[in-house]
Amino acid sequence: MENMLFWLMFFTLGWTIIDGSEMEQDFMWHLRKIPQVISERTFHLASPTFEADAKMTLKRVCGIECQKELPAPSLSELEDSLSYETVFENGTRTLTRVKVQGLILQPTPNITTKGASVRRKRQVYGTDSRFSILDKRFLTNFPFSTAVKLSTGCSGVLVSPNHVLTAAHCVHDGKDYIKGSKKLRVGLLKMRNKGGGKKRRGSKKSRREANGGDQTEDGKENLKARAKAGRKRKESARGQRVAEGRPSFQWTRVKNTHIPKGWATGGTGDAALDYDYALLELKRAHKKKYMELGISPTIKKLPGGMIHFSGFDRDRADQLVYRFCSVSDESNDLLYQYCDAESGSTGSGIYLRLKEPDKKNWKRKIIAVYSGHQWVDVHGVQKDYNVAVRITPLKYAQICLWIHGDNALCTSG
Repeated sequence: MENMLFWLMFFTLGWTIIDGSEMEQDFMWHLRKIPQVISERTFHLASPTFEADAKMTLKRVCGIECQKELPAPSLSELEDSLSYETVFENGTRTLTRVKVQGLILQPTPNITTKGASVRRKRQVYGTDSRFSILDKRFLTNFPFSTAVKLSTGCSGVLVSPNHVLTAAHCVHDGKDYIKGSKKLRVGLLKMRNKGGGKKRRGSKKSRREANGGDQTEDGKENLKARAKAGRKRKESARGQRVAEGRPSFQWTRVKNTHIPKGWATGGTGDAALDYDYALLELKRAHKKKYMELGISPTIKKLPGGMIHFSGFDRDRADQLVYRFCSVSDESNDLLYQYCDAESGSTGSGIYLRLKEPDKKNWKRKIIAVYSGHQWVDVHGVQKDYNVAVRITPLKYAQICLWIHGDNALCTSG
């Protein structure tokens, strides 16, 4: 157990076991000029029915091979996919068309998959390497404190005082918003207070007088009944002591939800896994430390090739579960890995810890959103992965616009 805690502390501090040649590499957040995503026109749409089942339905997942055979998307196609729906807490909905500026289209080879189907079984590979975070010292501190739970059963991550990043399929199945997302809530971790209730005021005499005195038969029976009830309360309190100090959730309503049109097809096409991300604006700001967005680097730029994320896996009732693993493969938009993760952890923010430019300190940033388990066709052979949607420069610009409402604040990342 002590060894496990040691390794947990070792990896949560952001270090990984890497050889000397990797130690010499420059693992740094490099500032990049970001293309601009500009809101052009907003249209009112019919209110959604909120009748979809809470599951991801993908008829076509393009991954490790098929992108090699497909032409790169045109600028107009990218603008259409990056246009977005906004659903407000009163159930109304809008569509905002966007224009992209400053993007240089380059046909780069992609390593993604053909015709993948979704597997709804275990997402744990071999030995379960997940850590349940139970210690308050970890649970209530950064970076674990940035993880949140959605009322629809998914996870998410705090990315501003008012916003949560999660997977799009946690609120929308590609054609309609899922049941329960109309009154969507976000649960922030908090610790239950220790100690019992307030002590009663007044003397025994005054309590006896309030009960009609202890000299009458009725008064004596009343006192006996109250004493019996008091013993039961004490016994019940003993049983609840174990629960004291354990985490619970402070639930906050969601003010509005943004989803890219590349995912929210509305029945006109297939939802694209590349766009399985959404941003939730909270009705009330929180006071926790949040995780900033970062541009997803290539595998070679990951320290030790490792990624990290924490979420609320359903097989570990309301426990925050942390894991780390190496990335096995990548495409322009997806990361393929074998991090152990059960349902409920989807929507978690995947993060890295890299050095800031011209500074000695290191910083964690969100570089992808965990989407879930997929079967993919690799050179004609079916392989399964746990997949995450990378934050590309274009997606960074879009999410940044959702957060700030001003693309002038999203010129570099």
